[in-house]
Amino acid sequence: MHDEWLTSRIAYLRGLKSPNDQQRLLLLLAEKPERTSDDNRKLSALLKAEKAAERAQKARANAARIVNAEKAAERKARDRELYQSAGLLILAGLVDSGTGSPTLDRGELLGALLGLSKVATDDPRRADWKRAGDTLLAERARK
Repeated sequence: MHDEWLTSRIAYLRGLKSPNDQQRLLLLLAEKPERTSDDNRKLSALLKAEKAAERAQKARANAARIVNAEKAAERKARDRELYQSAGLLILAGLVDSGTGSPTLDRGELLGALLGLSKVATDDPRRADWKRAGDTLLAERARK
């Protein structure tokens, strides 16, 4: 097992464009035909350091995968919300489902949405709009 790791690691280090000083010395000592006890001691220390560096590299890669997965999940959730919002505009007939273009003038549509955002939360029209919207969504869910 140790020899397999060393053989594969040496092959990896040889393939590096610019190995660091520690890796260059490890290559020299590993390939040295007759090593002294001092050379063996140095080689052993360098091997421990190289194994630790490899473990650290794997740990960094795993951490990066976790972070990227979290970002991807957040992006996916945000995209889903945006698609659902677009779907509501399509259900209301404000956006053409085939082309994705607004059925009204863009300025007119934005102005209407701005007006809606300014209506007070306790305005009775909001309750009417909610009832009508919930009814349409329930009909769509039954289909």
